Amino acid sequence: MQSPPKYHILYPLALLYGLAIGIRNALYNRGVLPTTEHDVPVICVGNIAVGGTGKTPHVDYLVTLLKNQFRVAVLSRGYLRKSKGFRIVTGLDTVMNAGDEPLQLAIRHNDITVAVDRDRNHGIREIMNQRPDTEVIIMDDGFQHRPVTPGKSIVLTDCANLYIDDHLMPVGRLREHSSNIRRADFVLITKAPPSLSAMDRRIIFKKIGKYPYQNLYFTTFRYGSPVAVFPGSATDIPDQETVKTSDILLLTGIANPAPLMEHIKGIAGTVKHKRYPDHHNFSVEEISRLADKNDETLSKPFYIFTTEKDAARLRMLEDLPARLMSVMFYIPVEVEFLNNDADEFNNHIINYVRKNKGNRRIPG
Repeated sequence: MQSPPKYHILYPLALLYGLAIGIRNALYNRGVLPTTEHDVPVICVGNIAVGGTGKTPHVDYLVTLLKNQFRVAVLSRGYLRKSKGFRIVTGLDTVMNAGDEPLQLAIRHNDITVAVDRDRNHGIREIMNQRPDTEVIIMDDGFQHRPVTPGKSIVLTDCANLYIDDHLMPVGRLREHSSNIRRADFVLITKAPPSLSAMDRRIIFKKIGKYPYQNLYFTTFRYGSPVAVFPGSATDIPDQETVKTSDILLLTGIANPAPLMEHIKGIAGTVKHKRYPDHHNFSVEEISRLADKNDETLSKPFYIFTTEKDAARLRMLEDLPARLMSVMFYIPVEVEFLNNDADEFNNHIINYVRKNKGNRRIPG
């Protein structure tokens, strides 16, 4: 990723930021700053760049993979939540108390433990105190949380914005220098086109130049049928033929909505997209204003489509007009591995959890 000339003035700040992060990492690497291994397998899912890699769907993939064999917990910091300290999240929580992504996972998986705590060491200890039968903890967005030493680390990078082409913040999006990818056991190239050729995969593979002990895989998204944001108020769920002849307002507050937009454009009639910043808190006024504006320009029927993460925030809105609640649907997303690599990845993860009653780096 080449930086536009207007950002070059920020390079001194990027150098200072990189120096500070480099010193911090060196202190952890040399044992000057302490890290903790816990007596439970911990799988870290994170980024080396800021946002937009599809982290939550990949956490969801791991939960689905593991929960039928093991007692699973997910630990997140609960970004932008208003509550403090450790909290067990349930589907009855709010975004303000839990954060949108933990709440999304708690709603989708009511048979696991979802918890939030800014201090991940404290969060792991509290999970084991309150849910002592927990057999594996998935640490969401924890790659830079060095006080915890995970048993396995999975780092995601967007196929269209590979970390190797990026720059340190604030020039680019890297949270730390790209060489620190060496701490990862798995590197997942996410949001890859399903039709990505074997030649293109080899080019990316060579460009990244993974370490010998690392496993590299390509994943893509599979989008499901619309699901009502407000089930009690929804009209009939639009089927494939209805969507083809309808006008869609796509409403997103996520880091990278481009893949979803491409998907909607491929299945719908007219599509308009209103994009908000990641973790945006919607208001009744702005949703009503958008709908009123589109009422003037779109034919009928029309629907408001959104993401599952945004749906968690939209459900918080009070006094949303019934006419809007009835046409609001989210598009679920699931992760798929390319090149028939799912079984290999799954076996690595399952074997690690099965073999590690404590959190030790026994090859899985």
